[in-house]
Parts: sequence; C-alpha cells; structure tokens
Amino acid sequence: MGYKESFIELMVESGVLTFGEFITKSGRKSPYFINTGNYRTGAQISKLGDYYARCIAASGEEFDCLYGPAYKGIPLAVAASISLYNNFGKGIYYSFNRKEKKDHGEGGTIVGYVPKDGDRIAIIEDVVTAGTAVRETMQLFASMAGVKITALYVSCDRMERGKGSLSALDELEMEYGIRVYPIVTIREVINYLSENDVNGKRYLDKNLLARVESYLEKYGAER
Repeated sequence: MGYKESFIELMVESGVLTFGEFITKSGRKSPYFINTGNYRTGAQISKLGDYYARCIAASGEEFDCLYGPAYKGIPLAVAASISLYNNFGKGIYYSFNRKEKKDHGEGGTIVGYVPKDGDRIAIIEDVVTAGTAVRETMQLFASMAGVKITALYVSCDRMERGKGSLSALDELEMEYGIRVYPIVTIREVINYLSENDVNGKRYLDKNLLARVESYLEKYGAER
C-alpha cells in the first residue's frame, strides 16, 4: 500500500472523510464531507505530518519556510516541518499568523519565523474550497516583505469548480503562479474506496458511488 492509499484510510478511520448529505460553504449539497478538525490525537496529527512531508518531498519544491494560515494550518505547518526534519533531514522554518495583531510584547502578526525579502514560502492548508485563506495569505505577505510564494500543499483536492469552470486550486495556480500539490484528489479517494474495504467495511457502495459521480458531473472542474 502506498502513502496515498494509507492516507485515505486514515481519513476514513479518523472520521475526517464522511459520506451522507452535507451543505458545503458554497451552498452545494454534497454526498461527502472532509473535516480535518476531526484529527484529534497526537498519533493522528503525527501521521498527517508524515503524509504532508511525503507529498512535499515528492513535489521536489525547494522553499525556506512552511506557512500555515490560522487556525487549521497551524498544526499542519508544525507537524509537517517536524516530519521533514525527522524523515528527510530537511530543516526548514515554519510560521503562522495571529488572527488579531498583537499590540504588546514583541507585537506583530506572524508567530515563528518572520519571512524576509527574498525568502521562498510554501503554504500548507487542509482543504481549499474558495481559496479565501490563500488569498488573504498572499495579501499579508505582499504587505510585509518581498517574498515569493512558490507552492501550496493541501490534503485533498475536491476537484470542484471555483468561481468559473476551473477548480479553486487551478484558479489560485493561474492567478498567483503558485504550484499546487494535494496529498490525494477526490478521484483517487473514490477509486480506492469503491474497490477496497477499510477495517472490513465498504464505505463507498454502488449507490453512494453513483451519488458522488453525479455530484462531480454537476460541479466538477474542467481539469
């Protein structure tokens, strides 16, 4: 079993990926939902950091700092940077933002490494729906330093249309020139779970698979 398949099983076992009937932030009625807030144990976040690190290593991207937008991006940046050091010998900086600017002590918006001119930054996120947090990050760094945002890493690409016919991730890639790397895509998730049990249970039977396929036919992106 490869790391993608193992990650899909972790999503299901942790209750992060669930099937049913859900209303997404965009107002769409979806037969599946991904909530990374359901990672709740040290073991789960440690494994998650390893999967992100595998994805980062496989991408071949080079950067100086891994940035996690508050709030869900904070543990992701920390866990992935630890795994990159322990498993790949890569010692990189990590940082994240405060929601409110600190007006005492050292002050500032950034916690951890404060990027400087010329630094290459990679963003780490959970699941990008509309790309709001990423756009806010681009604005934040544009006002701070002359850095280059080189890559975006996400846990799963839902492969759904954003504002137009392209996916939200493709829109971000075209708008900002950053390369996007998901650990898995929803198509990889569907293919695996429709053919394999997890802990003796089939999570994606024929009826549910048909609903998911119908949803993606309606809302799926062009590429």
